[in-house]
Amino acid sequence: MELTHRTLDTGDIRMHVAEQGEGRPVIFCHGFPHTWYVWHKQVAAVAAAGYRALAPDLRGYGRTDVPENVEAYTNEAVIGDLLALLDDIGESKAVFVGLDFGAQLVWELSLRHPERVAGVVVLNNPFAPRPPRAPSAFWTKAAERHFLHLSYFQEPGVADAELAARPREFLARVYYSLSGDYHYLDTWKNPPGIGYLEALPQAPALPWPWLTEADFDTLAQDFERTGFTGGLNWYRNLDRNWELTAAYADAKVEVPTFFLYGENDPDMEGFSGRDPLATLRANVVDLRQVIEVPSAGHLVQLERPEVVSTFITTAVKSLGLGA
Repeated sequence: MELTHRTLDTGDIRMHVAEQGEGRPVIFCHGFPHTWYVWHKQVAAVAAAGYRALAPDLRGYGRTDVPENVEAYTNEAVIGDLLALLDDIGESKAVFVGLDFGAQLVWELSLRHPERVAGVVVLNNPFAPRPPRAPSAFWTKAAERHFLHLSYFQEPGVADAELAARPREFLARVYYSLSGDYHYLDTWKNPPGIGYLEALPQAPALPWPWLTEADFDTLAQDFERTGFTGGLNWYRNLDRNWELTAAYADAKVEVPTFFLYGENDPDMEGFSGRDPLATLRANVVDLRQVIEVPSAGHLVQLERPEVVSTFITTAVKSLGLGA
């Protein structure tokens, strides 16, 4: 039951997939700036529990293709990659696990193709209904008052060059800032007109209690090779994703759902003016479990790997899919 790697032709791109175990499939979807490797401990745990764990490098990341066209990075396009993976392994449905952009992807997949979803396990990014205006309408004015990465990332080439010039420094700073050891929204206290590295805090020297030097090297090596443009292009499609989901404006998530969040995760602070958990509960019909992980932040699967692995395997078993 060793971890293996292969490359899948989705019909649109070539996608790298790490997989381990046998049984019903559980597919892991990462965020920015991550690769499949952020899930490596959960992949091993799910495989040991009797399931087939699959963790792709999503398009633009790691060993997967990096399309040049910015419009190639919509959720709709990446969902096509995931469905191609399901078809490739001969399965009608899977449990999908997501964090960050991977969470947004899993939520939209559940709306577009619920028949292919046995259940979802989402970390830190609660479902919220489609807003009445495009996302940029909300962040543009805020970016006039303070630094906001959502706005800074929009101009092609700018953040790409800054982050690619110092990839290890950027990754250390952003991972630390998103962890439970820092308050990420403090980056918003910086003035507009600066770069992301200037807005992010200095990171302590590795190793950290939850990130070894070896694990950091594995993550950093991919970005040293590829740069960050593929991941940044996901941000450049936020408005386009909004346009492409008009048909789901009033839709609720109906697939079995399990939600885990870190106590110190910035997405749970309700800075949009809504109570994240109340919104989640109002819009997810079959919400089966919600748990908080004390002191953890956005990278909860790295910060508290045992807690997250147990949560995922217990959720998958509760669905009665067999192993």
